[in-house]
Amino acid sequence: MGASRIAACESTANDMSLFITFEGPDGSGKTTQIKLLSEALTSAGYDVLTVREPGGTPISESIRDVVHSLRNRDMHPRAEILLYGAARAQLVAQLIKPQLERGGIVMCDRYADSTMAYQGYGRGLDLDDVKHIIAFATQALKPDLTFYLDIDVEEGIARRKRGGDEWNRMDEQTLEFHRRVRAGYLAMIAAEPHRWVLIDGAESVDRIQAKIRQVVEQRLREGTKER
Repeated sequence: MGASRIAACESTANDMSLFITFEGPDGSGKTTQIKLLSEALTSAGYDVLTVREPGGTPISESIRDVVHSLRNRDMHPRAEILLYGAARAQLVAQLIKPQLERGGIVMCDRYADSTMAYQGYGRGLDLDDVKHIIAFATQALKPDLTFYLDIDVEEGIARRKRGGDEWNRMDEQTLEFHRRVRAGYLAMIAAEPHRWVLIDGAESVDRIQAKIRQVVEQRLREGTKER
């Protein structure tokens, strides 16, 4: 789907809200895909907000510095999940919910599913406890649509190292940890297939973007559920 097909939706751009999240290992290309989609939707007249997790607000970015710092290798998993929850609570209250209430589109680079995958499946914290923390932090706000860019664990780590981006405390976890995280994502996708779209992250940037735009165009046509 090219930009011209997105442009066909312009007549409804002012009254459409859609919450889209992108998940997957670091190095899977989430940030690039979000940028391309945001540019296309903005050109078509949609009010688009792009944010990242953890981060997006001054408070949340400060928490990101703490939770990702390599200086904090002894951080307990319970402290870790609460810090991620705190950053998310601020982002939802300050930016995400107001944007959706205005009828805008939100695209988030990671969201609550990352906590389920990394702290739940990866760390082995009780999944029910994780769900309660997420619900409290997000005010029970769930995405309308979630893209999962899937790549091999080893390839994701290699891409991170080649890319020269932030190498953080989560990146340096063991291969087995990252395999548990991926398995957790696949379990969540199987449990909610109506929300998730699984995409092969090894495909070209253009091919991935075309698949993403096709799905988003369809959702914009259909409209979103009552919030």
